Amino acid sequence: MIKKRIAFSSGKTDFYFDAFLIDLLLLANGRRLIVLTDTNVFEAHKRKLGKLECMVIPAGEANKTQATVDKVIGELVTKQADRSTLLVGIGGGVVTDIAGYVAAIYMRGISVGFVPTTILAMVDAAIGGKNGVDVGIYKNIVGTIRQPEFLLYDYLLLKTLPHEEWVNGFAEVIKHAVIKDAAMFTMLSQTKLTIIKRDKVLLHKLVMCNAMIKIKIVQLDEFEKGDRKLLNFGHTLGHAIENMLSLPHGHAISIGMVYAAHLSSQLVGFKKTMDLIQLLEQYELPTHAFFDKMQAIANLAMDKKRLKDTLHFVLLQKLGKAIIMPIAVNDLEEKIQQASL
Repeated sequence: MIKKRIAFSSGKTDFYFDAFLIDLLLLANGRRLIVLTDTNVFEAHKRKLGKLECMVIPAGEANKTQATVDKVIGELVTKQADRSTLLVGIGGGVVTDIAGYVAAIYMRGISVGFVPTTILAMVDAAIGGKNGVDVGIYKNIVGTIRQPEFLLYDYLLLKTLPHEEWVNGFAEVIKHAVIKDAAMFTMLSQTKLTIIKRDKVLLHKLVMCNAMIKIKIVQLDEFEKGDRKLLNFGHTLGHAIENMLSLPHGHAISIGMVYAAHLSSQLVGFKKTMDLIQLLEQYELPTHAFFDKMQAIANLAMDKKRLKDTLHFVLLQKLGKAIIMPIAVNDLEEKIQQASL
């Protein structure tokens, strides 16, 4: 087990890489431990999770709502959970988002830890303290920024992960490469997902590398006033179409990254759009979709990155180097209408 203690402005988070689920008992340190997980994870790991006190919610993005949060809080009340209780979210991004949000507001704040069980959660969703729920088609529009006490990485939990969820998670891996790590982009282009899935050493290095990229960005800008916005590369259009088309998160972000790369080519001279498309397709991710552009434009009106009539859009200058450029919403609407994705 590799432990890294990371200091954020609002507290410290311990990251335990290459650990085991059983280590949770040590991290609880005598406290009452209540697990929040979903139906898919519970069924896949029933032997392990059945020994813990669990609350199980329905799986899927459609359940990342305030109604689910209210049910979880009601169950905590029924269980007489108090301020000394440790809540642990074991699952993908939906579970860790809800667990973090519940822990932030239940009794005005209880301790929370995460055990991410998907690639997407390990490299992105569970890191950085953003927690929350969707409202209709609007992604993550209600929530908090509050760091967890710890994250525990047990790669054995990935053994039951469906292949399509590996694909889904690698959209965020590729995103980190294009915004911050050109060497990782090259490495990814020289291997393939089937190899990474079999090679535990390579997987461990890749997960740690991606986690540290996000950690370092969040450390510098925990509350998204500046460089943390770089992590939104591909997310502006991606979020606008994700719930609208009922796409997996990684698929929506993959399409959003292609759009953002084309826009980067137009506005700042980015020259590697085809390289990005090739890499996304190599990892089985979609690079285009047919969608109602007027509806997508309407969705952008509620984007959290919008400030009055301007969106802070993330563009690429070159592989490994992203910038934030304010673009008038009207100009962006025109480009979306003209784009052929």
